Amino acid sequence: MRGYFAIGIDQASKAGNVGNLMRTAHAFGASFVFAINPKVVSHTGELVTKDFVDTSKSHLQMPFFNYMSAADLDVPQGCKVVGIELTEDAVELPSFKHPTQAIYVLGGERSSLSSDMLARCDLTIKIPTKFSLNVATAGAIVMYDRHRLLGGYPDRPLMTGTKPEPRPTHVHGPVRNRRDSKAKRVAREAKRVGILPRTPKGG
Repeated sequence: MRGYFAIGIDQASKAGNVGNLMRTAHAFGASFVFAINPKVVSHTGELVTKDFVDTSKSHLQMPFFNYMSAADLDVPQGCKVVGIELTEDAVELPSFKHPTQAIYVLGGERSSLSSDMLARCDLTIKIPTKFSLNVATAGAIVMYDRHRLLGGYPDRPLMTGTKPEPRPTHVHGPVRNRRDSKAKRVAREAKRVGILPRTPKGG
């Protein structure tokens, strides 16, 4: 699959959801997972992201980052930040075209995306449900949708029970010669405007 993606939670407050999201992100091939302004556990003084409730130990297989604010989120050049939030102007997920390079951000369990985080989002999407979902579940749905659309799978068949038609094998075009292409383009333009192409000397 071309491109890359990462996913994280803004204002995460439950270690179980962070671990759940990380395990699913690892399964779908995320480049990294992160948390923005995660909750501090009152009786320990440590971040809720210190320990992961994840039996697969995905945090040992892929990077995890803690950012103290939305402004600290490190976004690679050319990458789009996609907020996942139930707002009126958000694009519904079934109609969304995923960027090849994307960072997805979910709101925390007890809050929506912060205003600072929303301001950093290039795009906003929503899952068309009657009410908000568990944050890890919402992340899994978005990652599955990305994988389904960008994973090179054949289109679904029109009839139930019919096997999908395999995608045709990609055929590379011939090697292009820039000089020949330019000469043909100049000749086409000359013909269009009624000017005869210049004859080379000695020709």
